[in-house]
Amino acid sequence: EKSQDCMYLQYCKVCQSYKAPRSHHCRKCNRCVMKMDHHCPWINNCCGYQNHASFTLFLLLAPLGCIHASFIFVMTMYTQLYNRISFGWSSVKIDMSAAKRDPRPIIPFGLSAFAASLFALGLALGTTIAVGMLFIIQMKVILTNKTSIESWIEEKAKDRIQYYQTGETFIFPYDMGSKWKNFKQVFTWSGIPEGDGLDWPVRDGCHQYSLTIEQLKQKADKRVRSVRYRAIEDYSGVCCPVTKGVKTLFTTPCSEEPRIALSKGDLILATRGLNHWMYGEKILDSAADGAIRERGWFPRKCVEKCQYDSETDQPVDGEKKNR
Repeated sequence: EKSQDCMYLQYCKVCQSYKAPRSHHCRKCNRCVMKMDHHCPWINNCCGYQNHASFTLFLLLAPLGCIHASFIFVMTMYTQLYNRISFGWSSVKIDMSAAKRDPRPIIPFGLSAFAASLFALGLALGTTIAVGMLFIIQMKVILTNKTSIESWIEEKAKDRIQYYQTGETFIFPYDMGSKWKNFKQVFTWSGIPEGDGLDWPVRDGCHQYSLTIEQLKQKADKRVRSVRYRAIEDYSGVCCPVTKGVKTLFTTPCSEEPRIALSKGDLILATRGLNHWMYGEKILDSAADGAIRERGWFPRKCVEKCQYDSETDQPVDGEKKNR
């Protein structure tokens, strides 16, 4: 409604528009998602404003269904094995060929059926634990009226303030201070979440753009602290490169984030890194400003540090002194 508010918003170069508060661009869906929590490959969609409640209920009902299945598997194996076990004075024998007390079971239960039931029981228990943990994590962020991305933004805000010792205090604007009020922001009787996904109720002392202003500060800090590298070897962009060394092969990042292909002479702006891998964005020519940004992981041995290590072309020593 107010054009001057654009200075508080992030601009998406892919969608060619401003992002609404709490929105993020998903590389998999190739669109900006309102109140994005994460991209879930199991539902082949993003978890966000419209389906956050449905996704959380899915995380609750899936373990309950697996618990029900586990009970059926356990009782089935117990009943079938009980009819096939004979106890002797010196040993216990199990005859899987036929039941001793019930010669005609409704469903034939042999050795293969027992192995399949045992395997299915393991899958059901594993799913119960894994998805149950995801449900607990989702409920924690919902009761504070956050998303997984916003929890990470809040952590980075604390690190930024502590690093620069600015003395400011970051208050997450969407936490209503009551778990019940935060719960009602997501779960409603109608199934339709409150609001329109663009404007959100905020707590006292905050306004609609408190979070986006913090994100802009973090992006500016990220550009200052990023380091420029030049590619000295070609890299095809494969997940596990065999020709880049054994350590590089076995320490590949366990992440869904992409790898970027490099050609000798390419410039990369690195923002974070591991012992043998780095993450950054390829610096494109000015003529390609409208192109899609190329960001991802690449082997550390394929690049070397440029003479100037920041995006502002400040010398290494001088840049650190300015901090």
